[in-house]
Amino acid sequence: MINGTKRSALGICVLAATIVRGQDVKIPMQAAFWDYDTSKVEFIKHENVPAVKGKNGAYYQIFLKNQVFTNGTIEFDVELIGTGFPGINFRMSADKKQGENFYIRSFGPVTPEVRTTLQYAAIMDGMSIWDLSDEYQAGAIIYQKGWNHVKLVISGKQMRAYVNDMTRPALVVPELEGLTESGNISFSGNVIYANLVLKPNMTEALPSQPGYISTYNDTRYIRNWELSPSKDFPFGRDIIMPLPSMHGKLQHSELPDSTTQWSAIKAESRAIINLSRKYGSVENDGRRLAWLRTTIYSEKAQNRTLNLGFSDEVWVYINGQILYTGKNYFGTPEQKNDGRCTIENSSFNLPLKEGKNEILIGLANYFYGWGIVARLDKIDGVRFQ
Repeated sequence: MINGTKRSALGICVLAATIVRGQDVKIPMQAAFWDYDTSKVEFIKHENVPAVKGKNGAYYQIFLKNQVFTNGTIEFDVELIGTGFPGINFRMSADKKQGENFYIRSFGPVTPEVRTTLQYAAIMDGMSIWDLSDEYQAGAIIYQKGWNHVKLVISGKQMRAYVNDMTRPALVVPELEGLTESGNISFSGNVIYANLVLKPNMTEALPSQPGYISTYNDTRYIRNWELSPSKDFPFGRDIIMPLPSMHGKLQHSELPDSTTQWSAIKAESRAIINLSRKYGSVENDGRRLAWLRTTIYSEKAQNRTLNLGFSDEVWVYINGQILYTGKNYFGTPEQKNDGRCTIENSSFNLPLKEGKNEILIGLANYFYGWGIVARLDKIDGVRFQ
């Protein structure tokens, strides 16, 4: 619930009229233009301009009123007075569960070579899929004191993000991955924002169609899978599977069987199999499990190497036999690539027999994005389902 909202009908009408005419829209950081929580937000004068900050260093959110953004340029200034992930959401749905997010990681001085300084990630079902979006990170020149100027150029499926250096984009996103084409704008963080300018439909000749993504030409990625329904899988549980035993008591199995219902799922442009798009988020760190399966046909018995990225936990089987298990829990000693799902997470031998080979993956998740990315080292004598 957002409390203490102040309204200025005249200001909002003028804003709406200006946007219709397609002119630059200077939106002051003044209470009349925003929905916000009065217990956390204060509008001030900073460096001689209207600005907004959190009360007593609070993390806050503000939502621009009566404005729908589709394509164009968004420019603003931000001063990093606190740590965290200050940023902007745009094209947000009315329920604030879908949209696009660009943010700065603010945890002290960085050099332009630190590639985790900036990030773009889609918002799906109210959750950032940042950990499925490793490719959409970049470095930038960041000032720890004073304004940092940000410019986002957004056209259809593409975005270019400039930070301080307006001659070269710091981050290029060839394909925005959110589900919305238009929507609201909001800001968040424990920082100071000012000088917001919208330039509707000013896209600097940036194409609206998706741009080139490097995985497009790479036939080694496994892109076609079948997916089971998801189910609750509380912490402390493990997959029950047949194991060697001297007493014959370990034959019970929870692996999928002939009663399992499967649906087709294809990899997205970056070769990610994105279960977050399919199943959404889960509340209260609820752990879930789903199964993925695919078939690899081999002309002969041979060993290949499988590179597998995953979030958060996997059990990999080939032809009914356990092959690999792994955890990628963010913030733990077992995390891989800082808890992100990348093709660099794991690499292991894949023993293929001649003919048909079934690959089965149990995938558990509780934390942000849910998915896998899989690639063979080479596909000589191999074809995919």
